[in-house]
Amino acid sequence: MDRTSMADRQRARVEDLCADTREPGTRGHQRACESIAAEFARLGFETTVERAKIDGERCANVLARSGAADGPFVVFGAHYDTQPGTPGADDNASAVAALLEIARHVAERPAPGRGRLVLAAYDLEEYGFGGSRLHARSLRQREHEVEIMASLEMLGFTSPAQGLPDFLAGRRSVGDFIGLCSSEASAGPLEAIEEAFRSDPDLPVETLLLPGTGRGFPIARLSDHSSFWDAGFPALMVTDTSFLRNPHYHLSSDRPETLDYPFLARVTAALARSVDRLLGVA
Repeated sequence: MDRTSMADRQRARVEDLCADTREPGTRGHQRACESIAAEFARLGFETTVERAKIDGERCANVLARSGAADGPFVVFGAHYDTQPGTPGADDNASAVAALLEIARHVAERPAPGRGRLVLAAYDLEEYGFGGSRLHARSLRQREHEVEIMASLEMLGFTSPAQGLPDFLAGRRSVGDFIGLCSSEASAGPLEAIEEAFRSDPDLPVETLLLPGTGRGFPIARLSDHSSFWDAGFPALMVTDTSFLRNPHYHLSSDRPETLDYPFLARVTAALARSVDRLLGVA
């Protein structure tokens, strides 16, 4: 993958998404949903919008599917909604831009050797993980097998200062790495994803493996992967560590110009390699 061109596309995508707040019920929220669905469809994916009303809010998940007719699902998801008053560049336009580049990569590759890929742009993450809860419960009710769900949560911010919770103290002091946070049940897929990331010697990676559904570590549950943990599926989060690094978290200053686009492109390339490994293409 040409990371320079990808970084340019991702900057443009983030700027477009951040032109309006994506708080549910706003014009920017609807526009984001429509533009994501249109891009998935343009790339040849079977694209649907999963709609429901959750806790009084209208939810619209954009789901793009490809791959085998049967076999386990591999789900890569990123939420597109925002908190009120923030453009949400890192949180979470950065990950939506990564998700769309993964779609572009998959569209240009041979058909997967196994499994079914779902690229999910989730709604209402900022409002109780509503979109991912809806999707995970639907998969569970239909008795589908999920090999792994990977939640892409804030991927584009680097910093000379890195905060860490007490149980991770001493691991890193510079915010130049990507974090992989997984449940023990996801150890197999995590290994494939970690190998894909570590194949880039210039991309530092830190991995955290948690027991059960991470209930003892609330900070590690703050994204859509927790909906899949709670539904009994293996899942993990890929993150730049959010507010542990990014001082613009949930603020009006979370703007496109604060992001490190070469870093985002490097992370995205590793995610694309991860998808290839999980689907038997690599």
